[in-house]
Formats: sequence, structure tokens, C-alpha cells
Amino acid sequence: MRFVLTAMLTVLLLAGCEPHVAQPLDQQLYIWQRQWTPAHDAALRDSRDDFSTLRVLALQAFPHAGWSRARIDAPRLKADGRPLIAVVRLDGQLKSLDRDQVTAQILQTLADWQAQGLTLSGVEIDHDAGKARLADYSELLSQLRSALPRTLALSITALPAWLDSAQLPALLQAVDSSVLQVHAVSDPRRGLFDSDQALKWAKAWSRITDKPFYLALPAYGVALLPDDGGAPVVESEVSLERAGERRELLADPLQLSQLAKTLREDPPKNLAGLIWFRLPLANDRRAWSLTTLRAVARGDQLVSQLGVTFSEQHGLYDIKLDNPGNLDRAWPARITLKVQGCEGADALGGYALQQSSDLLTFTRLRDGRVPAGGQRAIGWARCATIDQGGSHVDP
Repeated sequence: MRFVLTAMLTVLLLAGCEPHVAQPLDQQLYIWQRQWTPAHDAALRDSRDDFSTLRVLALQAFPHAGWSRARIDAPRLKADGRPLIAVVRLDGQLKSLDRDQVTAQILQTLADWQAQGLTLSGVEIDHDAGKARLADYSELLSQLRSALPRTLALSITALPAWLDSAQLPALLQAVDSSVLQVHAVSDPRRGLFDSDQALKWAKAWSRITDKPFYLALPAYGVALLPDDGGAPVVESEVSLERAGERRELLADPLQLSQLAKTLREDPPKNLAGLIWFRLPLANDRRAWSLTTLRAVARGDQLVSQLGVTFSEQHGLYDIKLDNPGNLDRAWPARITLKVQGCEGADALGGYALQQSSDLLTFTRLRDGRVPAGGQRAIGWARCATIDQGGSHVDP
């Protein structure tokens, strides 16, 4: 018996010495485009290995504008084959929620999706309700839960502002899971996202809910423009026809990567996974590249290797920024090239050129990014030689 106890103790001690291996968190994606384009093909194909589930904008209700549906591409979604969750956006400025109307609109949308061959695994309601209206919201969710098939999970997009509401426990009991949004929930002038605050909110949420919850995290940027009253106007993937200086805000992949690592190594109780907003399309200038998003989701080390490359034909040089790493990189403020015998040169969109006898200087005129694995042409020059070793890139 003493030998058996000693052996068991040895095994336990050895097990305690093994290094802790962080468990992977489920990774999902929001698809938020109101109208689908051919660019969705590549984005869906290239995201399939790293993101388990697609949460797709399906239906919206706004004051005055009423109800509108996203123009999804059902054949693409069916071919993709991943679990689908239809997201219904009920604007927070709606004066009231007609429970019967909301339920009927959602059920009809789901029926239309199913008629197109789509199999749904759930519905997510995104409603920025004020704390004073959470009791009414709970009643809507209870009615909707009763109307939905039991095979469809019901979830909500939740806000940190609800944390101190006495109505929150009842609200969470009305649904199967929740998605805590921790980006774009404060005054945008204070930034898009705060990693430390997001972690505090996640831990606080885990102490309230006894059901699975997810964190909605940003993989995008916005621009702030002043309006007539001085309050910020937010410009996202759709450009606004408005003059004025734009202040660009971008969720930092390095910061999000560290947060994801922390959550993998020490997840709050009931944290089921991370949901990234939004699926990046090739022409979405304010979203991370899919390469960067996949690297962050996987926990890969992020590396940026921005440099200048030249391609020459008969003395004509095309000058490009090249980013072979997995981290998107801001356009550098200045690029200088040592040259000889230049007959002409010019800059391309986003840069201006200053030329001297032996130097070309490209100066950034506006903000932009070179996506991971991508290139951007910044100019051309007809020169006898360009000394690549003498080029210099200032951040």
C-alpha cells in the first residue's frame, strides 16, 4: 500500500510540473455587409479553416426607415457549409418594440432563408437597449424564445453598460447565450477599443451569467469627422459625402493578439469563444486584412517586414511598398531613395515627390495601410540606377 501511495504521489507531482497548455477558444465571424459582392467568395473560402461559425446580418429595424433585409447570397452561404446564425439588428433609438411585429418579422426572415436551402443554428438579437428598457426587452426575448423552434439557439448582443442593472439576470435567463460587445461602446473620441477595460468587463460578465458567453472583438477601423455641433460623426466602410479632416481610429492587432492570448491562458468562467467584427473583404479599406485576422485568431506571432522594392524595364523603375509579413502596416511617412541619372519621376496616389540630383523623397499625404502579404505602388522613376541599399523608410 505504501508503494502504491508513493507511486500515486509521484505521478501527481509530475503532472503538476507539466507546463500549462492554453486551450484554444472558438473563433467566429460577423458578416455585416448589407449587400453581398463577388469579394465574399475569396473571403469565405480563405476564412473557413480558422473560424467555425458565421453570424450574418439578416434583418434591421430603424426609426423612420422601418424594416430592411440584408441582401445575402444564399448559394454562397449554403456552399460554405459552416453553422449559420442570423443576426437581427433592432436600433437602440426605436421608441418601442412591438413584440408581435418583431417576432413575425424574424420568423418570416428565417422561413425565407430556409426556403433558400439554408440551415440555421441560431438567431442573435442586437439591440442597444437603455438600462431602463431591459425589462421590456426581456419580455420580447421570452416571447421570441417561445416562438422559435427549440433547435434554434437564441442569443443577444450585450453591452457593458448593463452590468449594474438589476434586470440583467432575468434578461440572460431568457436566452441561451450572450455576446458581450467590448468595442465601440464608449465615446468614439476616447478610442475604439481598450484592451484592459475589455478584460475587466469580460471578468465582470462571467460573474453574472451562468450560461455560455462570447466576446465580440474589433478587427476594423473608423474615421471621425466633426459635425456642425462639434460632436463626432463616424465613417466606417461606407464613405460619407462630408468635408472635414478625418481622424482615423484602428483596432490594434498587437493589442488584440495579447488580449486573446490572455483569454486563452486564463479564460473567465463560461467564456465560450471570440467573435470578430467583421469578415474582411479585399476592398474593405477599414478592416484588417484576412491574413492579419487569421494570425491573431491563431495566436501566431505578428511580424511586419515593410520594405521598398523596384521592378526595372529599360531604365523605367516601378517603385512599390512591399509587406511580406502577417501584420498590416501603415504607409510610412517618408521614403528616400538614392539615385543617379534620373530623367523623370513622379509619385502615385497618397504620396508627393521631392526630387534632387541624387535623391528621391516620397512624403505621405494621407493615411493608409499596406495589407499583410500585399504591395502598393508609390511612384515611378526613369533613372540610370537606384541604389536599393541606400533606400530608407521612415515610419
